[in-house]
Formats: sequence, C-alpha cells, structure tokens
Amino acid sequence: MALTIEQEPLYTLNTVGQDVIFTVLDAATVSAFFNVKYVAQVYVDTIDINLATSTAIVGTFKTTPNNAGAGMFDFRPIVESFVNPDNLAALGSSYKTTATTAIKTHPLHLVDKYSLNDNVVRYLKIRFKVQGSTTATGTSAIIGASADSSQFTLFNGYLKHTDLLIRDVDGNFGFNTSIFNLDEFVSPGDIVGKYLTNAPLTQYANDKDYGTISFISTETGTDGILNRMKVKYYDSSGTEIGSEDDIPNTIANGGYTTFTTATKNQLIHFGCYPANLRNWSTNFTAVLALGTLAYYEVYAENAAGNRITDRLRIYLLCPTLKGYEPIRLTWLNQWGVWDYYTFTMKSTKSISTKGSTYQQLAGTWNESIYIPSGYKGGKKAFRVNAMEKISMNTDFVNETESEWFEELINSPEVYILEGFQQDPTFSSLNTYVTPARLTTSNFTRKTVANDKLIQYTFEVEKSKTLRTQSV
Repeated sequence: MALTIEQEPLYTLNTVGQDVIFTVLDAATVSAFFNVKYVAQVYVDTIDINLATSTAIVGTFKTTPNNAGAGMFDFRPIVESFVNPDNLAALGSSYKTTATTAIKTHPLHLVDKYSLNDNVVRYLKIRFKVQGSTTATGTSAIIGASADSSQFTLFNGYLKHTDLLIRDVDGNFGFNTSIFNLDEFVSPGDIVGKYLTNAPLTQYANDKDYGTISFISTETGTDGILNRMKVKYYDSSGTEIGSEDDIPNTIANGGYTTFTTATKNQLIHFGCYPANLRNWSTNFTAVLALGTLAYYEVYAENAAGNRITDRLRIYLLCPTLKGYEPIRLTWLNQWGVWDYYTFTMKSTKSISTKGSTYQQLAGTWNESIYIPSGYKGGKKAFRVNAMEKISMNTDFVNETESEWFEELINSPEVYILEGFQQDPTFSSLNTYVTPARLTTSNFTRKTVANDKLIQYTFEVEKSKTLRTQSV
C-alpha cells in the first residue's frame, strides 16, 4: 500500500486563519517498520510551485502515526506567518497620478485606481513522505514514493465560529470561498463576486475621505475576468449625472494588462472613495462642483460589459450643522484587507502626560563662588511624554452595521486616516495614517427591539508617544 493523502482542505482558496488540516496514511509501512514517522516538506511561494524545481521550502515537519496509523498535520501556525496586510500600495500604482516607486511610496488607502497585493496572498504545496527502520534500533530512511498535494491559495483572513464549514464524502472540509469568485450578472438572481468585506454595501463618506475596496481577481472561466471598474454618479432622485468613470484593468492603471498566476494578481485593491477619485478623476470633480451629487456606485465588469461584482454604493455625507470634526478609522477586517468608517458626531480629545523628574540644585555649585539663581532648584521635569486619546460617536446606525462594528473591536490593526490634502513637493506622506489602539474593550450589540435608536461610542489611543525636549 502506497502513501496516500487521505484528507486535505476542501477548497483550493483558503484563509490562513482556519484549520489547514492534512492527513496521510501508509498502513503497510506503519505495520511493517519500526520508528515510523510521516514527513511533510512545506513550500510557500508567490509563484506556481513546481516541486521538482522549487527552492521555496520553508520547513520540514514530522509526526508519528496516530492510533489509526495516519499522520495528521495542521499547518495553520506555519503558513499564517507568511501573509500580512498591505499597508503600502504596490509598485506600478499611483498617487495623484504620480507612479509609485521603491522610493516614492504611499499608503494603500490613498491609491488612485488599482493596486496589486504584495503580502496578502501566498501559494502552498506540500510533499509528504514516510520514513522508518527495519529494526527497532536501526537507522530511519525514506520508504517508498512521496505523495504531493494540490496547490492551495491562502490569503490573510480568518474564520469566525459562525462561518459555515462544508464537508464532502471523503471528510475534506472548508469554508466555501467561491462566494468571492468573479461571476457574470446576466439576469436577476445571478450570483456575482463578493468584495472582501462584511461591511454593508451602502457606505457613507465625506468628500475628502480615502479608502479602498478589495476582491479576489483570479481568472476563472471567460465570464469572470476582471476587465474594468465602473464608477457612476447619481443625484438624490437616482438619476445618473455627469460622465461615468471607466477604469480599464491595465498595468498603466496599477492593475494587470495580461493576467499571470503570480500571487500579486490574485487579489486586487481599488481606490473608490471620494478622495481617491479627487486624486485623478475630472468626472468626479465636475459632478462634485455641481452640488447635486448624492451618491455613486462602484462595480467591476468583464470584457462583454456585464457586471461581475457586487455594487458598492457610497453616499456623500453632508457636514453637520453642529460643526463636529469628522474622524475616519480604518481597520483590518476578517478577510485580511481594510474597512473604513467616518465618525461624524461628537468627539472629544484628551492628552495625558507621563514624565521623569529630578531634584535640581539651586545656584551654582561648580564655580569659584556660589550664585543663587531663581530659575534653578526644586523638582524639575526631565522629559514629558504625551499620549492622545479620542472618544468618538457614530451617527444612528442599523443592525447590520452593529454586527460589522464587532470586527473593529476584534481587529489587531486600527489606524486614524486623514483626508485629502494638498501635499508639498517631495512630501513623504507621513501625516495620513496614524497608528491607534482601540481602548474600548467591551461591545454590546444593540438592536432596534431593545434600544430603538442605535448609536455607539468608541475610544482610541494614538500609539505614537509625543516625545518632548529632554533637559
């Protein structure tokens, strides 16, 4: 009996934050040899993995047979360290029509049009072997032929306990990631590709807010090939106004003209919020100047002109009459990309300081005579470090947004995102994204039945300490 792979993830596209279980079995070797161990050579790469030539091996792992004679591996703790969120836009994208380079980088949130991913997606392939010895004290050696897994695509997401797992007749299980596949919409009822977010498909943003939407862009079939993104503008009556923006998926626009299987093409980001459009779109600035723009819609099309993603509708927020300062947060969501929310209601900022003190001598003790000085002596501050906290309130929201805010509480990365600015020449763009730590630790999900009107308060602390002069 040869070594066989008995169990593997059900789907080839998987999040890294789930059980990545493989089970292998060679019952004949287990029964006939001593000191048997199953061996797994794990390969992770950004290009298709050819086990005959690949040098992208990241580790060799072994396990002893369990009571059923099988070797069981969970590679989640290994592979999740090879993916990360994209904080910077990829090379080839642009900011205010200036191309991104290794020196002139910009935060992903500010991207003009498209940005490929650098860190979110990786390929996984595994070669399994079995080893053992002919005697109890003999030297172990590889026995028989190896068994190679399929190639799996992993991205920087995780599963919640409420996410439904599907199991087949062989015991393989996984989350059905086909919901992210780009599919053609022809008639009502057709299923199109879902964006990598649990946010409502109706969003609200100020006219200077930045942000991106991300989606799986793997080419499957001929109907789900990403050809272009569309942006259409509407007034309050739902009548289309101005000229639509048609953004081809090309290298010149930060995407790919010809698809390759490199992981950078498997997931794509698109700058779709008002400030991103202000960076480059004369159509957007024209309808904004009209004063009648109420909302716009963003979606992807294939070459035939059929929609292949959900429609994302973004309403422009009107300034509040009370003059509250809007605060926009961005956070890493369940699927390893970014969600956004602008807090438009009352917010308060507080600064706390913590410093070191010392007791200063009064007068001059290191001169030929003692001279008293009024500014010397007593307890002095050696250094003062300041931390800023911001408490902010949402507008009244619905129950769908209540569920979505749970991801903000759980997110390991939260940032304060500044809006559209006129940047000085050679600016390093360091003022747009400020690291923050969410200090709100309790979240009670509100419902209309229990609470009538739903509103939340969150508090964040800027992660960077303001260091003042030392004396």
